[in-house]
Amino acid sequence: MHPRYALFAVPFLLAGCGGSDGGTGTVDLLVTDAPVDGATAVVVQFDSVELKPADGEAVTFDAAGGQIDLLALQNGETAPLLEGVTVAAGRYNWIRLHVTDGTEASYIELKDGAIHPLTIPSADQSGLKLNRGFTVPQGGGVDFTIDFDLRKSVHEDANGYKLRPTLRIVQTEAAGNIAGTVSGNYEVSGTTPADADADAESGCAAYVYSGSDVVPDDEYANGDSSPLASGALALDESIGAYTYTVSFLGVGDYTVALTCDAAADQPDTDDDITFSSTRNVTVTSGETVMVDFQ
Repeated sequence: MHPRYALFAVPFLLAGCGGSDGGTGTVDLLVTDAPVDGATAVVVQFDSVELKPADGEAVTFDAAGGQIDLLALQNGETAPLLEGVTVAAGRYNWIRLHVTDGTEASYIELKDGAIHPLTIPSADQSGLKLNRGFTVPQGGGVDFTIDFDLRKSVHEDANGYKLRPTLRIVQTEAAGNIAGTVSGNYEVSGTTPADADADAESGCAAYVYSGSDVVPDDEYANGDSSPLASGALALDESIGAYTYTVSFLGVGDYTVALTCDAAADQPDTDDDITFSSTRNVTVTSGETVMVDFQ
């Protein structure tokens, strides 16, 4: 099982009101992610969302979305988890997503039709917790996106498939995107995107790293040498070339590199992944910057 790289988003809409000062505010919380090689579905049962005010007890809301197939939500598609829920304006310390694991609730379906339960070790205890503080302003709102990276989060071992979430949260309205076009005959260590399409053991993707002039490495690496996010190459027949998109990136400088060894990149092992020459790029708020490989 090898992770792959398209994006999806799941919005959590909280319409805030109340609080010690009677103020109101809104929260939008999105989830974005990268799918998995060899899978046709990765379904997670979202039960509730918990928010912890700085000056009070945590509040919990039932999740409207229930079971969500993360692989079905790509290219800007969204599905709501919370809608029209009221919260107090003010400071919050963290967000927790409560999920249920097991075959009936959360599972992975492979291309051969086999369905395997998806074990989530933290499901019965801490849930999926994000220790990111935020403030819901009176009469205003905040908008965040959680990057739920399945490439780093789905693990296969002798006991089956486990989800150990790697989560990243960014302020949605301040985020930007990187996208690009790649020629079908662009070579990375002798392999082209067209070659990779014909080989189930290959896979081309754009890896994005924090900072400029980063020497790219695989998912197992630590620090800035580990990719922050990635986007799979997909053939666009209308232009006869491959395209990719990596969304919801914070404002700042990044390094982009291509690999056609993506299907072999395992988060638990130090893999020998080869890359193209790199490109430096600066992401700005609300904009998509193009990084092409021709």
